[in-house]
Amino acid sequence: MSELEIEYSTTGPSKGLDTISLLSSDDRLQGRPLLCSDCGLCDSALSPLMSKSCVFVRNQTQEIEQRLHGRNRRPDDELRFGIFRAQYAARMRRPNPKAQWSGIVTSLGARLLEQGKVDAVITTGAAPGTRFKAEPILARTPAEVLATAGNKPCLSPNLNLIDAVRDQGIKRLAFVGTSCQVHQLRAVEAELGLEKLYVIGIPCSDNVTYPDLEYFLTQISRSPKTVVHHEFMQDFSLWLRHEGGQVERVNYVDFPMDKLHGIFPSACLSCFDYPNTLSDLSVGYMGAELGWQWLLVRTQTGEELLETLRPDLEFTQLTESGDRSRGMPRYMERLTLPPGAKRPPFLIRKLVAHLQRKKGTKGLEFARAIIEMKLLRNLNYVRSKFARFESRVVPYHVYETLKPYADHYEQLFDRPLGTVTEEQ
Repeated sequence: MSELEIEYSTTGPSKGLDTISLLSSDDRLQGRPLLCSDCGLCDSALSPLMSKSCVFVRNQTQEIEQRLHGRNRRPDDELRFGIFRAQYAARMRRPNPKAQWSGIVTSLGARLLEQGKVDAVITTGAAPGTRFKAEPILARTPAEVLATAGNKPCLSPNLNLIDAVRDQGIKRLAFVGTSCQVHQLRAVEAELGLEKLYVIGIPCSDNVTYPDLEYFLTQISRSPKTVVHHEFMQDFSLWLRHEGGQVERVNYVDFPMDKLHGIFPSACLSCFDYPNTLSDLSVGYMGAELGWQWLLVRTQTGEELLETLRPDLEFTQLTESGDRSRGMPRYMERLTLPPGAKRPPFLIRKLVAHLQRKKGTKGLEFARAIIEMKLLRNLNYVRSKFARFESRVVPYHVYETLKPYADHYEQLFDRPLGTVTEEQ
């Protein structure tokens, strides 16, 4: 066992397995909202606007959608995916070997700089000497953007670069970020004095602090120090790519949840925007087949972004199969179990993993299933840990999206699924 494994196997997650993970209790973040993802806005000169812009003080999805699109979501896939004009499965014709996928996000940021469409790109790099410790980057050259290739699934205060943008007189900006960062950015957009803003959204769920990511890898991987990339994939397993190129796969059902349930920040468990719906262009993977990326074009600016990179992309058909409604009741029942419940026996886990891959949801139906599960899990978390916040942090579309499961929810949890008022 390595020194890293010894350290984290004894200490566990940084907040403790049975402790509510509030970043606002950390010294640097004291005075922030109780729910905080350290988006970086409070580190900037715009911090006085926090109470009017923070998604964890008051979710403004409905108002921002009206400003961006002139409407709110239709009662179809937009309830889950957010408002979009078109969606695609695509990848780079010449993939970047250092990228998490094929390199669409970094290639797009670099192309915007090459063509002079922006003066700078805010994105996320890795802190020197680490692979995954997230560090906000204000890139001024294509090379600086390309150097940030690869996912860093850790909290990153990207909005703390707003002051640098204003101080350097940057008027055309591209922003690559997670959904909480994008919500705050949209809420203060009018204060930035920009001539043009491109927002590239990364679908995001359950980011962690860097120490907790290190702990997670020690619990999941046979060789945590050699992990180069890792991603939760559409085949119901976590893929970990190691130095040398070998890939380790861990079935979701094999995760030691009794050792992991304390690693996720309360803010991430109180977020309802996995698909990053307030961006111009969302670039993820959930709705595409293995090996492809899922692109949702949301605005006219998003169409411009896609066209900027289209010559370098190859496309395939979006597909869907399976029936998420069959698995959702069982997922809801698992939510009634105590946090960190131990795994089923090995042979049962092996059978479950086989059935998930053979008969489970795929393509767009997989995306619908995962998004609905996250909405339900997080709604339950808010209700159990921060019930008085529900009317302020749970956006309007959550209840309508989950309405098909309302009867089963009420039977399991002995309360209605529907909305609450602030007075309640």
